[in-house]
Amino acid sequence: MWSERGELRAGHATTTVVKSDDATLLVDPSLPPMILEARLNERWGMDLSSVTHVFLTSFDPDRRRTLEGLGHASWYMHEPEIQSAKVAIDDELHRADDDQEVCDILGQHLDLLMKFDVPNDHLLPQVDLFPVPGYTPGSCGLLLLSASKTVLICGDTIATQEHLDKGVVLSNCACAEDAMESFKECIEIADIFVPGRDNVLANPIRS
Repeated sequence: MWSERGELRAGHATTTVVKSDDATLLVDPSLPPMILEARLNERWGMDLSSVTHVFLTSFDPDRRRTLEGLGHASWYMHEPEIQSAKVAIDDELHRADDDQEVCDILGQHLDLLMKFDVPNDHLLPQVDLFPVPGYTPGSCGLLLLSASKTVLICGDTIATQEHLDKGVVLSNCACAEDAMESFKECIEIADIFVPGRDNVLANPIRS
């Protein structure tokens, strides 16, 4: 994230639990199933079997390590993200040519991708899609509406406190210009951010 050199720790994304009526939504389930289940039990008194819906803000591998433990839930991702991820995988398959090992791995990614459904704009009561293209072509956040505050789960459009403070986007964005426009839209719309790789942040313009 900061162009460090040398051996780095594994990248992790922020995972969010959203409860709406009878649904329990898990956004960007980043940790291996056993670890995330322990965290859910510690903080919410629930386990993975309680999750009814899964939403990925992007198809980034850091955001989907728990999926093997969530086969019972409904999986959703923004349609442009599904389409752009499929194009990227197809391109890599074409370049891989006769490398069977690489083709097998890419085939597994494609099989996983095809298990995602396209959500309605209103995913759940008071939970709306909020497209934020740029980090990936189809990146999409979730807008959580309440009477007093607007909360935006923004994925890697706003990655950390430092990125928010400096007004910058990640250097590895698919399109930095689009990502910056999405960054500005986030600032305009939300009171509170759930960033892609940090804890909950208040919008400094509104706080």
